[in-house]
Amino acid sequence: MIFVMRTFALIWLLFAGIPRIAEAAISPQSVAVLYNSAAPESRKLAELYRDSRGIPAENLIALDMPTAADISRDDYDQWIRKPLRKEFQSRSWWKLKADGGGVTLPSVNRIQVLVTMRGVPLRIRPVSKPAGAVADPKNPMAGHDEASVDSELAMFGVEGLSMDGVVANKYYKADKSIAEANLPFLVLTARIDAPSYSTCERIIRDAVEVEKTGLWGGAYVDIANKFPQGDQWLESVVKANGPAGIPTVVDRFNDTLPKNYPMTDAALYYGWYDWNVSGPFLNSRFQFKKGAVAIHLHSFSAEQLTDGTKNWSGALLEKGAAVTIGNVYEPYLHLTHDFSILHQRLLDGYSWGEACWMAMPVTSWQGVVLGDPLYRPFLHFDGSGTRQNDDIDFRALRLASIQWKLDPFERQIQLKKASERTHSGVLAEAVGLNFLQQGDHVQAAQWFRTAKGDYAKSEEKLRQDFHLIAIDRAANRKDLTVQGLRDAQLRYGAMPEAEGLKVWLDIVSPPPPPPPADPGKASTVKKP
Repeated sequence: MIFVMRTFALIWLLFAGIPRIAEAAISPQSVAVLYNSAAPESRKLAELYRDSRGIPAENLIALDMPTAADISRDDYDQWIRKPLRKEFQSRSWWKLKADGGGVTLPSVNRIQVLVTMRGVPLRIRPVSKPAGAVADPKNPMAGHDEASVDSELAMFGVEGLSMDGVVANKYYKADKSIAEANLPFLVLTARIDAPSYSTCERIIRDAVEVEKTGLWGGAYVDIANKFPQGDQWLESVVKANGPAGIPTVVDRFNDTLPKNYPMTDAALYYGWYDWNVSGPFLNSRFQFKKGAVAIHLHSFSAEQLTDGTKNWSGALLEKGAAVTIGNVYEPYLHLTHDFSILHQRLLDGYSWGEACWMAMPVTSWQGVVLGDPLYRPFLHFDGSGTRQNDDIDFRALRLASIQWKLDPFERQIQLKKASERTHSGVLAEAVGLNFLQQGDHVQAAQWFRTAKGDYAKSEEKLRQDFHLIAIDRAANRKDLTVQGLRDAQLRYGAMPEAEGLKVWLDIVSPPPPPPPADPGKASTVKKP
């Protein structure tokens, strides 16, 4: 305990001279909260969110909407878009003007963020097309008017635009807060929604609580080698985490992380590409760190948000994540959130809502942002905030990244010394992951073995074995890979996290196929 307190004090003193991240740019007065008056839980959530963020009571909007998750375009217009425009007009929140080209849009707008609550419909169904309509192969988005409700609401103040296809997002790739962007025709939408009401309550509380300490933990990036653009986004996340001091486990095998993979201290997760939740998240013991950012890229990741065992967005929230994103229909890869932009904007200190909309190229399409848009997971990335014992090692890694920002070699030396002094599994594994990223597999293996000895929990020790086996697997050393997997199976027995070993073993050394049927035996199938 004496060592812990001394380390605690040292980190506090060293961080004290680092400039603070800028204060939050989004004012609660600029946030409106939309709920479904036909769903009592929707109102309760709206009031909880209002109170948690200090949003004025008059910024809550109750509309009598359908309670179904999927609605028609006509229902969206009748029950949501038109009544919402009337509310903004009657409350004098905006001023509208015509642009001379048949489009009317807000020229002034006091509301910059619109938060929809569980109970607000999720998807707008496509309008039936005339018989014989032919799709344009050069423009696959043409003729598609299905969308997420939230994506349509981002530009609901604009009238006169076609509902087919997409509308360009003028906040895409921005590098300034929404308050400074001068885009009155755009509102950043986000949704408090999940498979259970209690999860919705939790994600509201977690965002506020974690902002007091900052989000500290490890990252897990699963690069499944599907399409170059998506893989590059994920590689960019890995590249950004190194200088940021975030220890990052990277899986570059074509298969996704195996069932029950031992993912501990998971503050960040980025991956693709399974239809339904899989891998580490099937483990009943798994929970993300409070406040975690967790994203899995898939075309229909947010197709529904009621079943926590299907798709991805709702499932990740049920596993403890505070925020995620998703797609309600087929979005096409280049029209989804760009992970590299989203992640970097979060590290830069922007809010969740701003980072997500900076990363989304279009509106009136399939994307949806889930979680508190005001949440700033890296608000205390400068080392400020309330300190907790569980965060010490991760704060130390961040400190090293700042102290030796321009000298990664010296940073590695200092981390090695710190690991040897403290016998911290987190620090030793981080050193190993750094060597692995540099391509030094010999040093990486040495430090994974050290981490294995320093960690106390079996699942953390098992992850080091996965690292070691992955080195052999990536080098196509099949015999060593198989031997390592079988040895680990004996070592860890029936613990749930060990199921991943069998998954890898079946991939590397598939079991023999069943014997063919004996043609000499009479068939038991009756002929018609």
